[in-house]
Amino acid sequence: MIFETISAQWQDQFEGLVSHIREYGLIVSPYITTPPVERIVDILRRQDAALTIRLDVLTDLSTPHILYGSTDPTAILLLMDAVPGTRITYLPRLHAKVYIADESEAIITSANLTEHGLLWNYEYGVRIVDPTYVRQIREDILAYGRLGNLVSRPEIERLAQIAEELREKRQRIEREAKEELLKEFQQRVNDAENELMEIRASGKTTNGIFADTIVYLLRKYGPMRTVELHPRIQQIHPDLCNDSIDRVIKGVHFGKKWKHYVRNAQQTLKRQGVIDFDGQKWYLIQENYVNQ
Repeated sequence: MIFETISAQWQDQFEGLVSHIREYGLIVSPYITTPPVERIVDILRRQDAALTIRLDVLTDLSTPHILYGSTDPTAILLLMDAVPGTRITYLPRLHAKVYIADESEAIITSANLTEHGLLWNYEYGVRIVDPTYVRQIREDILAYGRLGNLVSRPEIERLAQIAEELREKRQRIEREAKEELLKEFQQRVNDAENELMEIRASGKTTNGIFADTIVYLLRKYGPMRTVELHPRIQQIHPDLCNDSIDRVIKGVHFGKKWKHYVRNAQQTLKRQGVIDFDGQKWYLIQENYVNQ
């Protein structure tokens, strides 16, 4: 098999790729934050590869990305410290997300090198294990990368300092803003959240949303216990499964009672003959089921 699709939470596939780096790795991601970098460092150190491999990192060090924490220069410094053979290239307007291990494996995906990109967002991509394709992808990326600028460690250190100064100034401005303006802003945020929830609730009931999600998960991952379904459902629908709120908008419940509604959806699907329970796990009966 040359191609394999990758979706949803793909941390295992990412860590597998990193563990396959023997001589050269390529990371292309506009956003980079600390947790995934820590995983990379841990894997490479356990394999005694951190001190010997070469690693090219292409990223976007634009001011807004650094100011709002989308890219963390301290994460890049951590990587450079652990892997001395790391080179950082700054490419404005970079949008591609590509990860390569030697010439053996490449992943092209929508996911940035961030915690949300690996674990929380719904991402999609392909894993390629054919050396011919991997070499072509690598050559294409490096050719484009040469249009960027290599960034030295002292420059990254300076960026980290600038980022901290900018964040402190922004936080001070926010603290010193007029109370009336802050209240007005918060009210507008609340209004926007309600509007978004109304859009989210449009056209489906709580039961329907959770039923569709249960069928999707059982089709994708196979039979699962309820305790295994819960965290995956919460990852897909954080707004509907927020334990800290309990709002009802257009008949859709957002918040505390979500596990109760998951149970109702399970029972609905069971009555319809779509899924069944063997005493331990739920499993899909109607493989081609589509909720109308």
